[in-house]
Amino acid sequence: MLKGRLLKDKIARHYMLFATVVSIFVLFLIGGGLLYKSLPIMEEKSLWTLLTTSNWRPFKGDFGFASYILSTLFVTGIAIVIALPLSLLTSIYIIEYASPRILRAFSSVVDLLSGIPPVIYGVWGTLTIVPFISEKLAPHFVEFSTGYSVLAGGIVLAIMIIPLIISILMEVFGAVPKEMREASMSLGATKWQTVKKVVVRKSIPGIVAATVLAISRAFGETIAVLMVCGNFTDLPKSIFDACYPIPALIANNYGEMMSVPQYESALMFAAFLLFFIIVVFNVISRLVLIQIDKRYQL
Repeated sequence: MLKGRLLKDKIARHYMLFATVVSIFVLFLIGGGLLYKSLPIMEEKSLWTLLTTSNWRPFKGDFGFASYILSTLFVTGIAIVIALPLSLLTSIYIIEYASPRILRAFSSVVDLLSGIPPVIYGVWGTLTIVPFISEKLAPHFVEFSTGYSVLAGGIVLAIMIIPLIISILMEVFGAVPKEMREASMSLGATKWQTVKKVVVRKSIPGIVAATVLAISRAFGETIAVLMVCGNFTDLPKSIFDACYPIPALIANNYGEMMSVPQYESALMFAAFLLFFIIVVFNVISRLVLIQIDKRYQL
């Protein structure tokens, strides 16, 4: 009997090791394939030129990715700035203050929002956010804006990732032991003080992990952002200017104009660039998360 359990444990351990190796191999396979397809443009243009210039004239052989990189970072940054505080406060209310009936209702709504196709968010953004920015908000800050802008992309993207962050944070806050809350309140702390000093503090590693996952999702979002950003190749000078994130560039152009020399390689370089940014960001975030875990375990 004991030998049978040990055998099953050994098989399970080796199976999980195999699955891990396969997953990592697939990751390297994707990155290697994108890099290989990007080599022609990287051999023709220096990496510095590709990353620091904004000239995008495929017929003349100019492929500058600076505006696309900055557009991606701007839109993602705005999305996180909007989504994270709202998600954090909503999750705290649902877990710490809401009644069980409201908790069940909110959980169903969050699950529903998570399942809405991105194109629906894009259509909604086109019909509501874009006109609002163009007619109501932008005139107070700039002379003219079509509404298709960095800000519109950031708002739509924020609405998309809010359900993801909320669902993760609800699990994180719910995992904090009830005894820690009771111990804090027994010492005279108010409900809010307990939430702020105990629950949130204990959950910081989980909050960081949720933010990392949301940023990774935001980096790669295509359809919704494509519909509201304006897809203009010039470098955006303000949040009311149109922009062109990397995912929208790939989705809009791959399969077209392939007769232009180096065009496919340039798009593959864009895909590799996005892949590289996400991987590096996740690695750095994981290192930061390890340090935070060590700090809060002391």
